[in-house]
Amino acid sequence: MQKKSKIFKVLTSTLLAVCIIATFSGCNSTSTQTSTQKSQAKLKVVVSFNAMKEFASAIGKDKVDISTIIPDGNEPHDFDPTAKDLKNLSDAKVFIYNGFGMESWESKAVSSASNKNLIVVDASKGLTPIKNTDSDTIKEDGQYDPHIWISLKGAKSESLNIKNALIKADPSNKNFYKKNYKDFSKQLDDLFNEYNPKFQGSKNKSFVTGHAAFGYLCRDFGLKQNSVEDVFADGEPSTKKLKQLVDYCKTNKIKTIFVEDMVSPKVSTTLAKEVGAKAEKIYTIESKEDNKDYIQSMKYNLDVIYRSLQ
Repeated sequence: MQKKSKIFKVLTSTLLAVCIIATFSGCNSTSTQTSTQKSQAKLKVVVSFNAMKEFASAIGKDKVDISTIIPDGNEPHDFDPTAKDLKNLSDAKVFIYNGFGMESWESKAVSSASNKNLIVVDASKGLTPIKNTDSDTIKEDGQYDPHIWISLKGAKSESLNIKNALIKADPSNKNFYKKNYKDFSKQLDDLFNEYNPKFQGSKNKSFVTGHAAFGYLCRDFGLKQNSVEDVFADGEPSTKKLKQLVDYCKTNKIKTIFVEDMVSPKVSTTLAKEVGAKAEKIYTIESKEDNKDYIQSMKYNLDVIYRSLQ
């Protein structure tokens, strides 16, 4: 009887020890899981439209969780966000917008968010804008051409502003953001250095687009654009404007009329037929198209523009 009682005590003690070990292991596992979740927490970033997402993603990579206010397929120039579109601003850490008047709703959105800790990034800060010269355009849409992101130099500067903001919001990952900016910056420089000699060596400098979104790209490479619609894609041209475009294309021996997803292709394709040119796609990067990232889209743009000049 005593032997059985002794065995029972041994078994009880062993079982108790196992339970204690299991309990502490569980606690340790929970603690480890919580720690892992914290280390994997991403910086919440809200951007105005796709181009800003491209830059933020290139620098933030897997450390950031990006929400875009203007959905792909919507014309950013005309977009007026609702309260629902702006809901993510209330608990975001960083808000990135292009600037130069692209997002006329920006200040109102930030004010409505009531997020005192929100870091607001005007990506075009410190850059030199191209000024609009038409008085009606200035009155209706603003004094600046906003398409600074369609410029390798502009993209580099905007990305620098974004990199600095991410470091401010998340200093523990400073080196990560710095390295990614350095890598992205090199890709931009390499692309510029690849195409700059080509454009400088081209006798023809003129090309025609759906809307005048490529002014900063032209400034980079010494090119000249003409367009079916103005900087803000404000509608189809008048009969007089169309005649001027036809004459321009013939005088400058334009072989290609570039067409964009965000602008109605009808007039561009009609113009192409009128002057014996081909209609070819080009990217404004206002929306994600053909699953291309920024570098891929710009390399494609530079290649088709250069070929159209030959």
